[in-house]
Amino acid sequence: MLGVGVLIPVIPMLFIASTSSEYILQVGTSAQTGYLLFGLLLSVYPLMQFIAAPILGQLSDKFGRKPILTISLFGTCLGYILFAIGIFTKNLPLIFASRALDGITGGNISVAQAAIADITEPKDRVKTFGLIGAVFGVGFIVGPFIGGVLSDPSVVSWFNSAIPFIFTAILSFINVVLVIFRFSETNNHKDASLKLNIFDSIKRIKRAFSDKKLSPLFLTNFLYNTGIAFNMGFFGAFLIQKFDFTQANIGNYFAYVGVWIIITQAIVTRYVAKRISEENVLRWSFLGAGIVMILQTFMPAWQVLLLVSPFFSIFMGLSNSNSVGLISKHSDKKTQGQVLGMNSSVQALSGIFPPFIGGLIAGVFGYYSPLLVAGFIVICAGLFFIFFAYRRLKISFAV
Repeated sequence: MLGVGVLIPVIPMLFIASTSSEYILQVGTSAQTGYLLFGLLLSVYPLMQFIAAPILGQLSDKFGRKPILTISLFGTCLGYILFAIGIFTKNLPLIFASRALDGITGGNISVAQAAIADITEPKDRVKTFGLIGAVFGVGFIVGPFIGGVLSDPSVVSWFNSAIPFIFTAILSFINVVLVIFRFSETNNHKDASLKLNIFDSIKRIKRAFSDKKLSPLFLTNFLYNTGIAFNMGFFGAFLIQKFDFTQANIGNYFAYVGVWIIITQAIVTRYVAKRISEENVLRWSFLGAGIVMILQTFMPAWQVLLLVSPFFSIFMGLSNSNSVGLISKHSDKKTQGQVLGMNSSVQALSGIFPPFIGGLIAGVFGYYSPLLVAGFIVICAGLFFIFFAYRRLKISFAV
């Protein structure tokens, strides 16, 4: 997750901040073109993840979690190296190719979730997924901070936007070694007879949305993650344009948000999980996240934004852990990898088009417009869950 965090302060500077020394487009490139390329680059990762996630899930059910995690993490390492080379040489095709490779291997999040589900009782999964969220939060604290510092030449003269990716490539390789020597296989239900369908992504999506039991949850997650993709993709650009943030400022801001994600997942989620069911938490957390997204757009100063951001972290953290926990609770233990792979595919699908559409919207209506769209879509996800998914699951409305 450090690599995901590292991207946050770096990529907007490459495509949006035309006055920055890190700007890699040709001088005179229009703002609309910069936003469009920025959005396209952000779309590549989820597109490849959409294709790869169910395949990795199948492979982990067939051969085990450990070998799939090992291979995919090595691919992530290679992707960071290629990205760094692309920045050094200002090679846009290579930069796009590196994100494609990282997207293919990034589908391993579903494998990691399946490994956790393998060894966790259903009643404890929300709390355990909350701990995963806390680890992600650490990545969002350290990652943006590293990305901001290591890409800032004012800190050290030879620092630039490529350095953070070299650093994360090294960490990714260390991660590969740790998985090989420290991670024990968790899949005790391996089935070598499972047939692998490498063109299974569309079929998985169709199956996810046609499953009578889980389709309302998948559709809710699709809407929610679509909104999150609009918000997270363009929040860095928003900070640059409205508050004149540098990459270091962006890194520090997202590190601050990450602190609140950790607090949410390590403390708030575990506290709430003991008292309120996943279904009842999601009734309010989706709506809360959407409302705060919209409010953030109207903050008059970055200091005021700092007062509102913790509420977004809390609502988002509760939504993330409880939605995954709810899907896991309603799925068969023998197919955890496939079901969570389907969920990752739905999440990846939801992230494909928002960056591209957001780039078009930002170029026409302004840098803040994708954030307004984000909040509206997440609110729609909350309303859909309350008035359809919640009832489909035949859950009592009593809190």
